Amino acid sequence: MNYEEALREGIRLLRAHEVPDAATDAHLLIEHVSGLDRTGYFLHSRDEMPAGKQKEYFRLIAERGKRIPLQHLTGVQEFCGLEFVVSPAVLIPRQETELLVLRACGLLENREKARVLDLCTGSGCIAVSIAHLLRGRIPEIRMTASDISAEALAVAGENARRNGTDITFVQSDLFENIEDGFDLIVSNPPYIKSSVIPSLMPEVREHDPAAALDGGEDGLYFYREISRRAPRHLSAGGWLMFEIGFDQAAEVSLLMEKSGFKDITVRKDLSGLDRIVEGRIYV
Repeated sequence: MNYEEALREGIRLLRAHEVPDAATDAHLLIEHVSGLDRTGYFLHSRDEMPAGKQKEYFRLIAERGKRIPLQHLTGVQEFCGLEFVVSPAVLIPRQETELLVLRACGLLENREKARVLDLCTGSGCIAVSIAHLLRGRIPEIRMTASDISAEALAVAGENARRNGTDITFVQSDLFENIEDGFDLIVSNPPYIKSSVIPSLMPEVREHDPAAALDGGEDGLYFYREISRRAPRHLSAGGWLMFEIGFDQAAEVSLLMEKSGFKDITVRKDLSGLDRIVEGRIYV
């Protein structure tokens, strides 16, 4: 069987299991196993696929057919142009979260120094990406990232090392072990209603950590707690910035307003959906 035949069979098997984006996933897995990039595949598509690689490829295809996330099979996910290690201990970085990173960098880039906290860091993709993008653009940036999960922090620490960023990691239940004086607190907390989780696609429902998904009965538990407690950890004029679910902008904005935040703004993602709520504390 050559590479082209293996790819066709991989696509067929994934489609038989109703895997979304079967053709894309089959191609990514053949690149992962073979070490060929897209150009290399087209140059060698008629070459015989070595037996060992063929066996590994169809093993991964079978696992993907069980709806195990592609990223758990390859072990990595690209985010903000960087490669991140992922595991079942962390939420897989999503492309829409890149907007949160870019907006945070936009708020900070003209400063001489900045202290930033990434709350509920998970894989560390937000903290690492901000630190990487602002390196050399802010003379002094101090990045702290926290999570309640020791397993998540181990993954985040590896991602910081792989991408050459200097980040302080703290195991903390929200602000439990967090100091004050931050210029920006950024967070992509769990925000799915508990009752909705059973209806999510299998890749998310069965393989993302439940603690990274469940936002409580109304999906707002973490927004409520973080908004209430964040002001004492921010410097005067400091910002709080959230990623939100597409239908949560009004409720999260109100929670921030009740906690004393001003200049509250909702920002949309590239699909036109509400994605970020940000606000500033002055006292």
